[in-house]
Amino acid sequence: MAFRSRREKLRSILSGKTCVHPGSVYDAISIRIAEDLGFPLGMFGGSVASLAVLGDPDVTLITLTELAEQMRRMSRAAALPVLVDADHGYGNALNVRRTVQELETAGAAGLTIEDTLLPAAFGEAKTQLIPLEEGVGKMKAALDGRGDPSLVIMGRTGAASITSLEDAIARARAYEATGVDALFFTGIKSRAELGAIAAATRLPIVLGGAGEELNALDYLAGQRVRIALQGHAPIAAATLAVHDTLKSLREGTSPKNLKGLASSELTGRVTRDADARRRGADFLGLKK
Repeated sequence: MAFRSRREKLRSILSGKTCVHPGSVYDAISIRIAEDLGFPLGMFGGSVASLAVLGDPDVTLITLTELAEQMRRMSRAAALPVLVDADHGYGNALNVRRTVQELETAGAAGLTIEDTLLPAAFGEAKTQLIPLEEGVGKMKAALDGRGDPSLVIMGRTGAASITSLEDAIARARAYEATGVDALFFTGIKSRAELGAIAAATRLPIVLGGAGEELNALDYLAGQRVRIALQGHAPIAAATLAVHDTLKSLREGTSPKNLKGLASSELTGRVTRDADARRRGADFLGLKK
């Protein structure tokens, strides 16, 4: 299948002995930059998807169709394997199954399904979790929706910071029993918490939003952590750059005096200008 090699690369990371940081990607240019810089994996977060597609905060307004289409654009632009944050699967277990099908055909190397209650319940400010049994049903549905067996499906829980570490472990073990490929945890703050999770489970571990104690790759690798997220700084940097550039122009700065712009060489590289020129010569008879 067209995307199998990307999925096999992600599986190789999960079955390896080291821990890697993925590059946070959200569009065709960012994924090409991450690929060119040598990141082994891209991470397409739900929050950055909402920002890039809608310009909205991470309050579950983006739809599955919009998420999958953005993933499809990135899949076309680069061959970097991408792990997609599929949130709650956009509904119940049957919606989760559809989510897997759509992201698989869009070229995702892997995806995460979480047990957070989304969208937020009426009148409830605190983050809530769905019942364990419902979470298990979602994991089973995700696996059933998978057409390409190389697609990676991860069970995700934020229970450690919402209910308790004990609940996080119980949920992880239940998701593990369904046959998911890896376990994704958010809200882990200490080495003691990670150690307890690693001792109680057997699958590869992915960490998101981990505490300061958990930033040494060698240590994480020894605890079976194979992927450790570093947040989503690239889109924040891009937002500031666009803001400051437009502000300067609005205030009268001449375009030739602007600072911090991509060079023509960098722009040509990320747009694959040389490839476009070659195709123009081969197919349209244009001069290279």
